[in-house]
Amino acid sequence: MEAFSDGMIAIIITIMVLEMHVPQGTELSALKPLFPVFLCYVLSFVYVGIYCNNYHHILHSTTRVSGCILWANLHLLFWLSLFPFATGWMGENHLAPLPTATYGGVLLMAAIAYWMLQRAIIIQQGADSLLARAIGNDWKGKLSPALYLAAIPLAFVNPWIANGVYVLVAVLWFVPDRRIERVLAKPKE
Repeated sequence: MEAFSDGMIAIIITIMVLEMHVPQGTELSALKPLFPVFLCYVLSFVYVGIYCNNYHHILHSTTRVSGCILWANLHLLFWLSLFPFATGWMGENHLAPLPTATYGGVLLMAAIAYWMLQRAIIIQQGADSLLARAIGNDWKGKLSPALYLAAIPLAFVNPWIANGVYVLVAVLWFVPDRRIERVLAKPKE
């Protein structure tokens, strides 16, 4: 499961970078139209990196994989696989309202899918499992979807502010989530 997911994540990043088309000119000014696409790529790359890091943490806390966990994993990969489309659409259209809201919708659905994967693992492993102990009240996991839900309609009022919310959520998660590392490092009682 981990190797398959790593391969999918590598493909997602590759597709995102291929969406940035080479400019026709040789002057520095030829890069100017690519700037919004590049900024969207950077944001999405950070998001994919965050999911990749935290995904590996939760897998290290997992002792058994069930069919439910496999399907929850595929559900997460489905939403992550839409990042290149949403990123390209938003960047190519210079943060227009509908593409910006769609990007937020993909972020929201990926967050929900990640939560579902965590829940599937906790159900399989038990309420006293390492993952359950590690995530605790999961304030970032609860705050992120709420911020996405606020940003999606905000994209129709001011797409720049909506993108600011997306950046804020990425900043919240940018520092790797060490909760699982701390629980793994504790000696077994």
